[in-house]
Amino acid sequence: MTEAAVAGLRLLVAQVAAMDAADRRRLVEELPVAHQRTLLEQWPVWAHQGQLPASDDWRVWLIRAGRGFGKTRAGAEWVSAVARRRPDARIALVGATMDDVHKVMVEGQSGLLAVARHDEPTVWRSSLGELTFASGARAFVYSSERPDKLRGPEHHVAWCDELAKWRQGEPCWDNLMMGLRLGERSQVLVTTTPRPTMLMRRVMALPGLIESRGGTRDNAHLPADFRREIEALYAGTRLGRQELDGELLEDVEGALWNRALLDRQRVRAAPTLVRIVVGVDPPASRTGDACGMVVAGRCANGQAWVLEDASEAGLTPEGWAARVAALVARYDADRVVVERNQGGDMVETVLRLHDASLPLHGTHASKGKGARAEPVSFLYAQGRVWHVGGFASLEDELCGLTLDGYHGPGRSPDRADALVWALWALMIAPERHVGLRRI
Repeated sequence: MTEAAVAGLRLLVAQVAAMDAADRRRLVEELPVAHQRTLLEQWPVWAHQGQLPASDDWRVWLIRAGRGFGKTRAGAEWVSAVARRRPDARIALVGATMDDVHKVMVEGQSGLLAVARHDEPTVWRSSLGELTFASGARAFVYSSERPDKLRGPEHHVAWCDELAKWRQGEPCWDNLMMGLRLGERSQVLVTTTPRPTMLMRRVMALPGLIESRGGTRDNAHLPADFRREIEALYAGTRLGRQELDGELLEDVEGALWNRALLDRQRVRAAPTLVRIVVGVDPPASRTGDACGMVVAGRCANGQAWVLEDASEAGLTPEGWAARVAALVARYDADRVVVERNQGGDMVETVLRLHDASLPLHGTHASKGKGARAEPVSFLYAQGRVWHVGGFASLEDELCGLTLDGYHGPGRSPDRADALVWALWALMIAPERHVGLRRI
């Protein structure tokens, strides 16, 4: 099918989807059965962007995405298309376990048997681990638990599912790649929810790799209630970012925070607070760095609660000053703690020009970022600081801070610095920031 034909059918499907449910059902039912089948079996019409390769010029295509994204369907449809156009194809199907290959890649609801067209019968010999397509192409199943089984067999292409779960990943991958020597151009499709394994890093660094990224929310065919419930339960957590958003999350060696700790210190709501402050880490220039702006509060029992990360890059001085003033008003904050190293008195001047009534307190960084952040990280370890919800960008920066300095993401932990200033004022040196919140 030509690109123009696919585009036309996509438009038609979108128009039908926008119709009243009763009208839509009546229209579909009036179509001849042959037309219904043809429409349903045109995968490019129904696939979302991440389920199709950006081009056909690739050696390895990595679909790195969250659960429910449609990775298995994309893999099964790609293999089926290869078999359809290459009757001589020998295809490797490799999963974490043999059970996974059988029950997910071949027999699953989105597997190869399920996506086969009505006029393309397939023969599945489960005991032999061999699937024969209508064209004559054949697929063979392998498990990462037995990498030796891939030593010797040759293939044209391969589909590797859940690479991050492979128990003997590296030898399995190496044996597979050495056997991809049939035909002029071999290709490997990898579909996986990411985890920080050595093999994942190797694959992501391969030359000529193309990558599709996405999360659970990208699949419009999932039930809306399921999406809402799963987001409410896991949004912002390490598990949610990995399993739903498809992010590759790694802990830096020697980091003052780790993701397990931050997940442990996460809640949905804060109690009544007796003090609220806004920590501000101003940008060194108008471009590049973000202005760190973090709101935190303290309750009567001496615990702290991080309420909002309002940091943003690219704001003018007037822009971030206005945002700070808005945060003070929204939370009825009794203190704005500002780092004076970047710009000195200019920072306070900008804020006072915007709003002379802002309760400012300037502070000077006499220690390095790691040494300044270490006492704050101890508060988390002691269970005295809580995050109200998830703050993905802020937490990424916290997990990049070590005593030796900052290891990314980005060049400067502006959000983390703002949080550190706020929690210093609330928890470590509160006597220097006199003032009680009205309750």
